[in-house]
Amino acid sequence: MHDVIILGSGPAGLTAALYAARAHLKPLVVDGHEAGGQLTLTTMVENYPGFPDGLMGPDLIASMRKQSERFGAAFRPGNATAVALSRRPFRVTIDGAVEECRALIIATGASAKLLGLPSERKLMGHGVSTCATCDGFFFQDQEIIVVGGGDSAMEEAIFLTKFARRVSVLHRRDKLRASKIMQERAFKNPKIDFTWDSTIEEILDVREGKVTGVRIRHLQTSEITERPVDGIFIAIGHSPNTQIFRGLLEMDEVGYITTHDGTKTSVPGVFAAGDVQDRAYRQAVTAAGSGCMAAIDAERFLEHGAH
Repeated sequence: MHDVIILGSGPAGLTAALYAARAHLKPLVVDGHEAGGQLTLTTMVENYPGFPDGLMGPDLIASMRKQSERFGAAFRPGNATAVALSRRPFRVTIDGAVEECRALIIATGASAKLLGLPSERKLMGHGVSTCATCDGFFFQDQEIIVVGGGDSAMEEAIFLTKFARRVSVLHRRDKLRASKIMQERAFKNPKIDFTWDSTIEEILDVREGKVTGVRIRHLQTSEITERPVDGIFIAIGHSPNTQIFRGLLEMDEVGYITTHDGTKTSVPGVFAAGDVQDRAYRQAVTAAGSGCMAAIDAERFLEHGAH
């Protein structure tokens, strides 16, 4: 029997682990299917407070992990495949084995939707990104493509014009899905142009270890063209990793867990932190902050008789 089980080992899960461990709750952290979360896909992180020279995403995760282990957090590789939340103790199935806990912190994150190209994965952090706020600064005076047609794609494109020489929005349809106001802002921006009815066939060049261009297919004519480009931002949405909680916890229409009064969910004793409940900010520092909140909320829940 564990006082607290934490699902997920990104900034939210690791900060929750640090605070819970320091409160002598001996948390068990389940790494999840993407140990370390989205930061492990990033190279240089320059916007995490306290590191004026920046640091590598995987190094930041490794430091957070070591810090929580120092205070007694235990880690377990694997993925939670089922949960039983109707009564306490809660039951969590991890790759076939069942663990029980008095409080549960869900920090399973959200995964950026990708195009599904092998070159996209290989060049992630080397010219391919899913976060303009995180990486836009590295593309000063460069040519960038933003893939997508929704509000988040327009936000990314507009934000990237602060740095880039030119931003091309590439969309598979002939009109945007974004709200009218976001469309108007993008159309008015002199640095943004649009490529319609098109999709990326290949990202170049894996052999060089960086993005040098793209191969684009026009969906109406099937014509393939190559275009030199320095960076590609994939902005086709995120999927919260909440499949196993469907029907058990209150969520919004997309699947993000609904929280109230801090990190409390619709089930007392279950808390959610980080990108699994945050569709607005999705930053390492906001995830870490909500991980801290979840651990404090869990500690108070357990202290006050767990009612």
